[in-house]
Amino acid sequence: MSRGGRTTKIHALVDVLGRPLRLVLTPGNTSDVKGADLLINETAGMKRVIADRGYDANRIRTILREQDTTPVIPGRRNRKRPIQYDKRRYKDRWRVEAMFCRLKDFRRIATRYDKLARNFRAYPLDAYTHYI
Repeated sequence: MSRGGRTTKIHALVDVLGRPLRLVLTPGNTSDVKGADLLINETAGMKRVIADRGYDANRIRTILREQDTTPVIPGRRNRKRPIQYDKRRYKDRWRVEAMFCRLKDFRRIATRYDKLARNFRAYPLDAYTHYI
């Protein structure tokens, strides 16, 4: 339960074409970094991972660099030292947003009637380059 009632966050790994590769559901009152922990093992062998500010954590950046993956994650506004990231590559994050818009075309997901993990797992997933 969160302040708005029962909520669920969907964390997604998406290929370069915007197709979902891995979907993880977490309670709505958890941070995005916890969702990244569930997806971080799937990123091994990728050139780069693009994520929004919610996934900004030194731990995540370190794990990605150990996997020889370039993190393209802007720093949060409250960081004392700004984080350098590839702004041109970050513009490709629209593919993730487009995937979420496509998911919301399905009425039961958009209205939160059917946000169950078993329904998301029924979606066929392929392996390509990924985005968070």
